[in-house]
Amino acid sequence: MSLAELTRNSYQRGVSPQQWLVLCKLLVQQQNVGDFSTAISNAILELYRLYPADPTLREYLQLALSDGLLSNAVLVSTFIRAARDPELQNGSTLDMLCRLALNTHYTSGLSPVGSIIPLADSQISVLSKVQDALALLRIAHSLPPSNFHQLIVSASELAILLLSCVTDMSQVTANQAMIYLGDANDVLQSLRLSQELRQVLEGFVLSLSLLMGDDAKAVRDAQMLHTMQLTMGKNDVLGANVETDTVTCGLLLQSLVACRTCDFGAGSDLEAVAVMTGTLRWTSWAPNVFCTQLLVAALTCIAQSSAKDDHESSFSLWRAFVVGRLPRLLFALEKSLEAHGTTEADWRAAMHAALLSLSQRSDLLAQCDVVARQGTGHNSSQDNNTLHRSLIREFIQQLLAVGIIEYAFAVSMDPMMVNDPRTRLQSEAFDHGCSIETYLDSKLTLDSSPEDTLLLLEKIRQEPGSHHCFAAVVQKRFTSHSKSLDLEHLSNLTRTLYHHDFALDILSLHLKISYLICDALEIISEYDCETVGDPQTAVSHLGDIVLFAEMVLAKFRISSPIVKDGKFYRTELLRYTSRVYQLDELSPEHKSAFVTWYKAIFDSNSEGIDDALLRTTKPQILLQISATLFSQAALARQENRLDNDTLQTGMSYFLGPLLRWTLVGVIHAMLFEIGHRALVAPFHLAIVQTILCSPRCPIVVLRLCSPSCLRLLSSRRIQNFPQSPVLDISVIRATCFQTLGVNKDPSCKALEDHQISPATRWMDFPKQEIHEALALARRHKAPRIDVTRCLSATSPSKFLDLLWSELSVASSLGEMETCRRLAAFVLAMPRQLSSAPPLLPIFMYNVLPYLITAIDQQQATEKGMNTQLLVTIISSALTAALHIEWAVQTICEEQRFVLGQPSAAIARRLAADLRAQKHSSSTSATILQRLGSSPAFVTNFPVFVM
Repeated sequence: MSLAELTRNSYQRGVSPQQWLVLCKLLVQQQNVGDFSTAISNAILELYRLYPADPTLREYLQLALSDGLLSNAVLVSTFIRAARDPELQNGSTLDMLCRLALNTHYTSGLSPVGSIIPLADSQISVLSKVQDALALLRIAHSLPPSNFHQLIVSASELAILLLSCVTDMSQVTANQAMIYLGDANDVLQSLRLSQELRQVLEGFVLSLSLLMGDDAKAVRDAQMLHTMQLTMGKNDVLGANVETDTVTCGLLLQSLVACRTCDFGAGSDLEAVAVMTGTLRWTSWAPNVFCTQLLVAALTCIAQSSAKDDHESSFSLWRAFVVGRLPRLLFALEKSLEAHGTTEADWRAAMHAALLSLSQRSDLLAQCDVVARQGTGHNSSQDNNTLHRSLIREFIQQLLAVGIIEYAFAVSMDPMMVNDPRTRLQSEAFDHGCSIETYLDSKLTLDSSPEDTLLLLEKIRQEPGSHHCFAAVVQKRFTSHSKSLDLEHLSNLTRTLYHHDFALDILSLHLKISYLICDALEIISEYDCETVGDPQTAVSHLGDIVLFAEMVLAKFRISSPIVKDGKFYRTELLRYTSRVYQLDELSPEHKSAFVTWYKAIFDSNSEGIDDALLRTTKPQILLQISATLFSQAALARQENRLDNDTLQTGMSYFLGPLLRWTLVGVIHAMLFEIGHRALVAPFHLAIVQTILCSPRCPIVVLRLCSPSCLRLLSSRRIQNFPQSPVLDISVIRATCFQTLGVNKDPSCKALEDHQISPATRWMDFPKQEIHEALALARRHKAPRIDVTRCLSATSPSKFLDLLWSELSVASSLGEMETCRRLAAFVLAMPRQLSSAPPLLPIFMYNVLPYLITAIDQQQATEKGMNTQLLVTIISSALTAALHIEWAVQTICEEQRFVLGQPSAAIARRLAADLRAQKHSSSTSATILQRLGSSPAFVTNFPVFVM
């Protein structure tokens, strides 16, 4: 007799559970039954097929579990596998079995490994059980709901326990991972899960995605997207919410860094956190998934950065952002989320999970290692083995410093942190008995030599952990010196900054550097030397402030008015210094100053510039008339009213500390007139050569003027200038190339450098930018797209039309998810309103009607695909806009509509327009139906309720 026969006969004859247990033990002893636990479990499950939810059978199981004759792990394994049989799919039966296994586990006091699964079970076996548990979840959701059982809740609890047992997937092949990923994604997309189960399952999906190779992952994504497209309407219009892409967080981080000086860049604390919060809410990712995606995207940005050891290097900038700035933004994000229900423990757990996932990306860490090695020039094998770990160690140290991970976890991630010595700056500050901020404050003084300052700034550059302190010191100093009009100290500070380009990058990542420009503008526009004891020194000091402001405006392309504390600061004073005025255009004050200064500088009988002249002329006026002074001097030289020696003497004044701060406007004015006059402006070009090629010309002037100069000198008309001993275009170009770090032959005719490309290539920039973004996404890199720069080359409507064309092609290739995320970023990401108009209203009101009309005329296949893409873009962009505007209004505490109009107003007008056209346009009707049939979308925008 077998255990199955014994159990069946005992149950049918009414044998009590206690008697049945005794009989089973005797049979096991007599026949030496091997796997008796599995046999008993299968026997009872077979009876459940005939006698659903029978309480006696439950007592049989309960007694066998209590006695140890049946292990809970065997019950779970056999039960979830047998649940696939339709004959056993009774809600009460499955809930009874599931709850019995859960209660046995909870009362055992054991961990899931050892209770739910055997201790010796392999990870492949555990993953097989996870598949069975996910199948049980599908069955639970497919059965009719009942008040007599809670199968969905019980099945969810069991799935969470089994998923917690998946600890090592190193033996899983890519093909196996693809199968598991498909099952998990299907459950995430098709079932309404509890928040706890969704979070655990999303982490499981992310771990599988990181495990898979790029090729296998690409195949899986393509298959999934193809299935979505063939079953339009099955999934929600908001998209599949794939948690394995680098597109969303890649675009977010690229925007934070590229637009770091704008309102929503990395330098803005609240606005940057608001954009991150809005992205988190829009994607509906659990915190651990969002953090993992963000950190993977951050290292991806480092891995794809440039490692040139010059001013073109982007590795140093990305390292500064990821290590020095991102941890503080994540800390601020945590605090904002705590106000809306996320606890500190939840966020720390999310960060821990993200770092663990990141540690498994050996391929990505190796790429970062290569870039770091190239950027720092290390070649030893020891350095090769430690560079990427040092980068991760720096990052973990900063996360620990701001308090969003625990020390024990940090040491478990990198045990070498315990023995990691202090950085150079930390050691020096410790030796002086002060904090790094206090130490830096004591070093950035007038007493420091340029060599010491350079050494200090290089130390700061190499230690991203000190960047925040450095920015805080500069901001405090700048504000204090500006308020007290301490030009000597402010001049020293600004001169230090504009001589060290990376110092400006550090400031731009940690504070609104445009606010420093506001302080500078106030001083420049209001300062005069009337009561100053030494006006020449005062004007020289003010000149450093001018050069600093011009450098910042040019480097970060700041052109629009700056708003600080409700006050507008216009930058035209510094951006239009190259304007040449006709004498009758000048105001009486400006004309008087022009006459006086022209005589002092370009008159052979002049005694030069005295203190009285400086006291009677406001520096602002001198800055505005300098270009006109040189224009008139060049014209006078051409007409022989001014000899060469006098012209050279006049220029020498401007190459000294007293007036060199006016040279940027002078050079640009000369270049402008050369471009218009060409061969009839030889003396203008001679002035440019004399100034730029002089060893006394400030390097900051060369850097600001060289790109414009090279663009002009690429003109064929300019290349036809006759060469002479005193005028040599190749000398000017060589100087400009050297300044910009470009390795080119100055005598060459063709200039391929991107900074001096022809206008035709500039007009192609938007298309190239979109192509590059899609190409990066296909390679699982972090895509970037400079929307503001694109809009400077074409109109918003043309840009959006171009974007649609490229996305339409990409979606036909199975890249629907990439198109959705890229379009949502372009349309819903807030930007500097004064630099780029909001694109969401323009797309919905101007571009969309045209697209619908065009789609109405297309063939069925193409029409269906483009309609699907349009629905996806509309729903995703509006949803992203809703969450971002909510985050901005909540976190920044400002009632402003950063996208031009409220998303609700845009949705209301769109719904009205679609309803008005639904009878004459099948595309409009389909869009309206798809949007209205999406529960998630209608919840956010009830105006689409059908």
